[in-house]
Amino acid sequence: MDLGLKDRVYIVTGGTRGLGLAAARALVADGAKVVVSGRNEKSAADAEARLGGPGHVVGVVADNADADTPDRLIDAARNAFQRLDGVLISVGGPPAGTSDVMGDDQWNASFESVFLGAVRLSRAVAAELDEGGVIGFVLSTSVYEPIHGLAISNAFRPGLAGYAKNLADELGPRGIRVVGFLPAYIETDRVREVNALTGDADGARARAAATVPLRRIGAPEEFGRTAAFMLSPAASYLTGVMVSIDGGVRSGF
Repeated sequence: MDLGLKDRVYIVTGGTRGLGLAAARALVADGAKVVVSGRNEKSAADAEARLGGPGHVVGVVADNADADTPDRLIDAARNAFQRLDGVLISVGGPPAGTSDVMGDDQWNASFESVFLGAVRLSRAVAAELDEGGVIGFVLSTSVYEPIHGLAISNAFRPGLAGYAKNLADELGPRGIRVVGFLPAYIETDRVREVNALTGDADGARARAAATVPLRRIGAPEEFGRTAAFMLSPAASYLTGVMVSIDGGVRSGF
């Protein structure tokens, strides 16, 4: 199936590792050009090289919490590829912990990077997109069901989902789509970190897999392929939706 991605240009934040990297890899594999951001020079350069290098990928050092990040990423796309067709906004998960141990500094820092940074970038990209453009948010199944021990994520992810749905309504008349992705147990550093907090990482992983109807943890490339499709012209009539990529974990319709 031709997804129509050839020579389209996307920004992928957090694109140097985990789910962002998996999405960037899938986009490039189908012919898209990608600007990926990471928090340091080494990660950005490594991702650029791994994904195909100049002409296909540009790595940029950027933090979603910084107010100048949207302009830097948009300029990178325009300068390298002379166009912009969409963005996938992915950030590392906020600190794990229950609400009684999360201090104001952790809440404020997470708000800046996870919530406000995503809102700021989506607004800036929306102003640049033409009809057929798309904005994607990497969220979590905590949008629907809180995850024990992730108080900050449980607070901000549902709020971003509401914002994404609102943005879909606002941008729809311009022909711009907005979609959300809700991964659960995908084999990433973040999931391994959360498992390790239990004191029995292997046991936590096995228990998690047992709750998945498919009885296994998902692979990053399974997320990446889904993201690439949803960001592509092949999904041109899908907007305002939250796509669960969870092996069937979510019990509701």
